[in-house]
Amino acid sequence: MTTDHPGAGGAPGPAVIVDPYSSGMYFAPAFREAGVRTVAVLSRPEVMPVYAPSWHPEDFDEIIRYDGAWEPVVARLRELAPSCVVAGADPGVELADLLAARLLPATANVPGLTAARRDKGAMAAAVAAAGLPTLAQICTADPEEARAWIARAGLTGRDLVIKPPRSASTDGVERLPRGEGWREAFEKQLGSPNQWDVINDRMLLMEYATGTEYVVDTFSHHGRHTVADVTRYSKVDNGPHMAVYSTMEWLPPGDPVVAELTDYTRGVLDAVGMRFGAAHVEIMWTADGPRLIELNARPHGGGHPPFNRHATGDSQIDRTVRSVLGGPGAQIPDGFDLHRHTRVVFLISRAAGTVTNAEVFDAVQDLPSLHHSAVHLRNGQRLGVTQDLLQTLSLGFVVLAHEDPEQVEADCRAVRHMEERLRLDPV
Repeated sequence: MTTDHPGAGGAPGPAVIVDPYSSGMYFAPAFREAGVRTVAVLSRPEVMPVYAPSWHPEDFDEIIRYDGAWEPVVARLRELAPSCVVAGADPGVELADLLAARLLPATANVPGLTAARRDKGAMAAAVAAAGLPTLAQICTADPEEARAWIARAGLTGRDLVIKPPRSASTDGVERLPRGEGWREAFEKQLGSPNQWDVINDRMLLMEYATGTEYVVDTFSHHGRHTVADVTRYSKVDNGPHMAVYSTMEWLPPGDPVVAELTDYTRGVLDAVGMRFGAAHVEIMWTADGPRLIELNARPHGGGHPPFNRHATGDSQIDRTVRSVLGGPGAQIPDGFDLHRHTRVVFLISRAAGTVTNAEVFDAVQDLPSLHHSAVHLRNGQRLGVTQDLLQTLSLGFVVLAHEDPEQVEADCRAVRHMEERLRLDPV
């Protein structure tokens, strides 16, 4: 363990954020604004390149680098008497659970179910054991076991999905039409590192579900699960690449699907032992009702919390801070309000090539409903065909928000028209 001290301290009871990356970067400024000191615990001595843009060491009074021995980390944090321990990003989920169980057992998540909050195979097993409907799936390192399961589950000749059980952001997710090539896809990824540099020691095979995908973002405290927002994803196939993000739209609380999604989500959170903290729950609404895709025991990534604050007046980050502060201002509602119709439009590259007219997206600034533009395209930039979320975010996105939903719809079409006009010289 190594410790850095980049800033000065204030009131006791610091907030501990494990891997404060991606949307986890918003925890420290929010706590500091509320007068709470902050401590970062890094699950690896060095910050992974994918997280480097969201790592802000200046936001922390102390930085602790975990080197595989948790005892000295617990000893140092016990001296600091933290008020909470939360995970900022996926790689920190298990370490955050371990630290919370030893430092703040009254508010910690159920220790025996840590794997169910990080590993997609254990997650599905826990949800099924709780009696909730799930998608047919198997998580195994043995292709022969997978072959027997496909036959036993009646999925021979049916579309399948394969993905690593301990990755995220659609990394390694492949759709297998009619199940063809599943063994090759299985063996190609098995034993290889995923984008978080975790070795794929098993692979998850599951039935391909059709329907509409939703996300329920929650904050739990003392086992009470509150809903900060519900969003609906639109995804498209981009050539051979499935489920490429197209748009994400905030739903009003009165939408007919919200109540049932909320009930199902609370069952999932109970099943995986969630007691405290933010969670990002992805659900497919099928012809048979809601089915869990996966759960991530951290805030919604991609810079979502401030956009959610603009859409609803609240966020998972804000609820976490209020719960720690307590007092009269700590009320956390069960649900949410929608103040503005809000939609994220993700940019998609349909072909590979070199950008020659990035200025076509300058017109984004003139859209009446523009809230935020994160267009990263530049002339001379070489693009591949968009195939996963990290590639999508590297291209950029546009956030639209307006009281009039028709204005949001019109501006979404305008962004797609700009995208169609983008010229790429073939590589």
